[in-house]
Order: sequence, then structure tokens, then C-alpha cells
Amino acid sequence: MKIVIPGGTGQVGTVLDRALTAAGHEVVVLTRQPRREREVAWDGETPGAWTQQIDGSDVVINLAGRSVSCRYTEANLRAMMDSRVRSTRVVGEAIEAAVRPPRVWLQMSTATVYAHRFDAPNDEATGVIGGEEPGVPDYWAYSVEIARNWELAQRQTGTPHTRKVALRSAMVMSPDRGGVFDVLSWLARLGLGGPVAGGAQYVSWIHDRDFVRAVEFLIDRDDIEGPVNLAAPGPLPQRAFMRALRSAWRVPAGLPATKWMAEIGAFALRSDTELLLKSRRVVPGRLLEAGFAFDHAEWPGAADDLVRRLRDGRATGGRALRRRLPALPRSLQRRA
Repeated sequence: MKIVIPGGTGQVGTVLDRALTAAGHEVVVLTRQPRREREVAWDGETPGAWTQQIDGSDVVINLAGRSVSCRYTEANLRAMMDSRVRSTRVVGEAIEAAVRPPRVWLQMSTATVYAHRFDAPNDEATGVIGGEEPGVPDYWAYSVEIARNWELAQRQTGTPHTRKVALRSAMVMSPDRGGVFDVLSWLARLGLGGPVAGGAQYVSWIHDRDFVRAVEFLIDRDDIEGPVNLAAPGPLPQRAFMRALRSAWRVPAGLPATKWMAEIGAFALRSDTELLLKSRRVVPGRLLEAGFAFDHAEWPGAADDLVRRLRDGRATGGRALRRRLPALPRSLQRRA
């Protein structure tokens, strides 16, 4: 199959590109700065020569959008919204104009669309969409609005010959350098991977190889369209999540952090506390109903596998990330 991946140079795109290419597919990545063979230039906003790649392709997997790994300032939140909505619209326009449109369009979305909650898991049928939860920062509602508009941009595109699926993805855990697993592992190995603000908030996640398998499953299943949760069936509280990660690294303890300490840490990592404090209790209702079987359904086993792969050298560790954080004491950097 010919598979086109707009915005495919980030962590998730790298995981998909590597796996789908190894499986024998022709993969083309659309990027603002092409550097390799199979990378084609686009700006994520306007039609251009890149649309020729979509015409005649079999599958489009749109991952484009500004990274959430940043401070959630008004300007950055607006950039997240604009980059996601505009890129989705222009991909839809390219599919709509194609003489031979792809048979399926998988559009990245996010599990952040669901409400911050502890009482019950969110699946696609009964999950509560967020934005009106009491007692949370106002800007969390804007993150939900980004997700809603992201999906709406796909739904509103007229593509009668192309099946559309919105991937409400949890955090994709892979041992690649700079990804979320790399950052969390780095904190755990420094002894900083304890509970944050009590650690009761749920963490939803998916193992990178299950993510790839789920994407392949959705490509093959012509009967599935609309929103699909890409998350392992075993979300767990943050304190248990980090405990399992520390165990995988054989680190006996992790320092707890209050909300204000989390704010300082998020600032140092150029990130935001929403990523640490929002309770994302998301489960893959539609995938399970359709018969998808997870190879890594529970976090302790998944963490063990990811740590083993990182140690075996099949993916790069976090040295480059540590070099980007010179404010940390050298003694702590050596411990990692």
C-alpha cells in the first residue's frame, strides 16, 4: 500500500514510518523541512505539489499539529488550534479533489477531549467530553475545544469515497529519544518519579507496537469509522504508573511533588502541568468490541518491555535531552 503521513516527522510519525516501511509499504511523509528520501515539502495550510502524493494513495494518516510539549500560553494554545484545524482542512481538500482518493483517512486526535474525572473510565459510547469540569484551570477547556475542532474539521470535509477515523490517542510510549517515555524514564532514574499532587489522577497510555497494530487494524476494518480511542485497557493512577516505571528501572523510590513543584518542573521542561495533573481515564471500547487484542494491556509489563528495548540499544536513550537541561546539577545528570 501507499501510505501518506502528513506531519510524520515527530515521535508518533517516526514510530509509524519505521514500522510500516519495515512491513513493505510505500510510506511518504509530508513535512515543512524535507531532509530524507520519501519526505515531501508542504506548509500544512495550502494546497501544492504535495497533493499529488495523496491522489492515488491507499491511506492517509494525518498527524500534523504543533507539539503539546510547550508552555500553554495564549499564543501557543492558538498555534495548537490553528495548526491542527488548518492542516486537517487542507488534507481533506486534497482528498476531496483527488481523482483516485485514498480509501481511508486516519486523523490524529487526542484523549484529552474527555473530561478530567476519577469515577469512571471514558469510552467512545459513554465517555464524558470535557470542558465544563468544576475546579480545574480555565485553559483546560481550551484544550478540549482544540480536540473538538480538530475532529470537526475532518467530519465536515466531503469525502464520500474515503472512510474517516479520528484517533483519540493516549500517550504513545516508545523508547525513542525525546519521547514521553524517555522523559518519564529520565525522571524516574533521577529519583524524581514519585506521585505528583497525590498521584490519584489517571494516566492513559498505549505501547508503541500496539499503537502500530491498532492503526493497521483500523486500516483493514472497513466497518469502523468515526472516533476510536487508542489507549491500553489498563489506565492507572499516576502514583501506580510511576511506581511500575521505577520498578522496571530498578529504582527503589521516587520523590513526591506538590502542585507548585510540578509547576516548576513543567517550566524547566518547557511543558505544562495539564499534562501531569489532568486525570485521563480512557479505555478502548470500540477496539475491544471489534476484536482487537492488545499485546501490552497492562502497564507494568509494557514498562518492562520498553526498558529492555532501550537497554538493548534498539532505540536511543535520553542523553540529548539531558544536555538540553543544563540547569540540573551535574551530580544528578551522572546518576541518570
